[in-house]
Amino acid sequence: MATEVVVRTGIRYGASGKLMDVYQPAGASEPVPVVLLWHGRGPDERDVLAPLARAAAELGVIVLVPDWRPDAPDGGRTHLRESAVFGRQHVADFGGDPERITLAGWSLGGKAAVGVALNPAAFGSWRPQAVVGIAGAYGSAAPTTGTVPIDDLRLGGGALPPRPVWLVHGTADPVVDVERSRELRTSLEEHGWPVSLSEVATDHAGVIMTEFVPEHDRCLPSTADHAVEAGSRTAEVLARAAGITARHSIRRS
Repeated sequence: MATEVVVRTGIRYGASGKLMDVYQPAGASEPVPVVLLWHGRGPDERDVLAPLARAAAELGVIVLVPDWRPDAPDGGRTHLRESAVFGRQHVADFGGDPERITLAGWSLGGKAAVGVALNPAAFGSWRPQAVVGIAGAYGSAAPTTGTVPIDDLRLGGGALPPRPVWLVHGTADPVVDVERSRELRTSLEEHGWPVSLSEVATDHAGVIMTEFVPEHDRCLPSTADHAVEAGSRTAEVLARAAGITARHSIRRS
């Protein structure tokens, strides 16, 4: 059975006062690993990641999902940095282990997360224990660093101590082609970084257990088989990246 999840919504973080939701597995007797999960290009869309965050928390990790604004003057870098600082400083308050933080993101958030692993200087040289990129493209500048992740890898990534990189991508993604994750996987392998790529039979929204609804101009939770299966797989990847052996325990509703 899936673990019961306690959800704490609307927690303010950083000087900008942005909001964050915390998905916390109930009943943990010792500090558990943490996933900081960044949404994509839509401003302040932490709710879009709710199905995935809950699914991952059911597998035993604490998931922090902050709002951030890619349309901010600095591209959202301050919000992203402040969310990471908040996580490191306060996750113990929720039963998390600040020494076991995995950084993850979907779409533009995935590029942002991978960017931190490959160019940590922009984040005060902090690096997460592992990184998960979900349906990301890595050949243009990341909002976290202002540099191109795949170029950072080719130019200097070989000199950094490698971190495990986990990639997930839908094979039917019309927004970001799966080749973008395949390209990054190949480059990481060439530079000796541990990397895995899970290709799932869904689209850009389905990989996080959602579907894009035009009349709402955002992604909403989906019960379609392809989205539930793909989102469950993504949740497992998040849990495994954080150090938990996950199971397919996501309940259909």
